[in-house]
Amino acid sequence: MTQTILVLNGPNLNMLGIREPDIYGHTTLADIEAMCHAHAAKIGVAVDFRQTNSETQLVDWLHEATKAKTAGVIINPAGHSFGSIPVLDALKIYRWPIVELHISNIHTREPLYQHSIMSSAATAVMAGFGAHGYVLALDAIVEMLRQGDPKN
Repeated sequence: MTQTILVLNGPNLNMLGIREPDIYGHTTLADIEAMCHAHAAKIGVAVDFRQTNSETQLVDWLHEATKAKTAGVIINPAGHSFGSIPVLDALKIYRWPIVELHISNIHTREPLYQHSIMSSAATAVMAGFGAHGYVLALDAIVEMLRQGDPKN
């Protein structure tokens, strides 16, 4: 049975390619989704790729992933990174590998964007690899599963 990795994208990521291309590039979220599906097929996993502008929806999806025992979660919480306690609490419930992902290097940005509260619940954090970070995150979760994730 193929393991599924849930890829969650938070608010405004549906506007990639248009929104601040000097920071996020010209790659669209649809481009990233296609890249993830193609790479997942190469490495033998399935991807369930989603985006929402709703904090509530992210929490619900994380609860679903916990109940379904999804193999791993990649989450780009976007603006929720800096203050969403409900998303953080939902991540804390999830027991399998979590990679928090940021397209830009949040540590080199304005102070408002430099500290993600989600990091405390993540198995690993990736920032600054652009759209390619999603592929790297897929590889990282597969490797964590191979080694036996420390959360299990």
